Amino acid sequence: MSVDTLTAPAASLEEERRDESGQRSIVLALLTMAVVLDQATKWWGWRHVPAIINGGGDWLVGSRVGEWYAGPVSGALLDLLDFGLVGIAAYVLIRHRRPTLVLISGALLVGGWGSNLLDRLAIHHVTAPGSGRGAVDFIQLGGQYYNVADFLIAIATPLLLLALGYQGSRATDRPVTPARNRWVGARAWVFTGAFCCMVVVAVGAASYGG
Repeated sequence: MSVDTLTAPAASLEEERRDESGQRSIVLALLTMAVVLDQATKWWGWRHVPAIINGGGDWLVGSRVGEWYAGPVSGALLDLLDFGLVGIAAYVLIRHRRPTLVLISGALLVGGWGSNLLDRLAIHHVTAPGSGRGAVDFIQLGGQYYNVADFLIAIATPLLLLALGYQGSRATDRPVTPARNRWVGARAWVFTGAFCCMVVVAVGAASYGG
């Protein structure tokens, strides 16, 4: 066995580690950019233009869920649940190498959702002093109010779904073995569940009562 044969797996592993490290850097940079941009504009909007605090709920999840989010105890519990979901989403995103579009759209979606969640977790005391718990909205479109995070969520969600759908279609084009057939089937269920969850969560996160 040649030296090149022995060193090839090690070189490949080192390259994979560099790729994953670069991916983590990209995700962290995009998350930071999304949060800083959203929070900075909320700080400005609260002081210079008409703004509101969205305490909870939207047309998709209904008024009952909105009341849960607005409640002092139930809202805090739901915020903790959302925090866990954001953390899981970020972990899944950086756990393995991802296609570029999945990486970018996923990071922007998590960043937008996370920034709105930070409002509810006490950052609103800085961006909107004296306000109640909720997301700061200051961009008025029609009768609704939005913020920068809402637009990041609205743009990133369909891009992420398209990227995941494309990745799933490529997986089905590969040669199918019994083991791979089970894996593709499992992934199809995961993508379907992820699609439903992301639609509900993304629209809900986009306007807590807007």
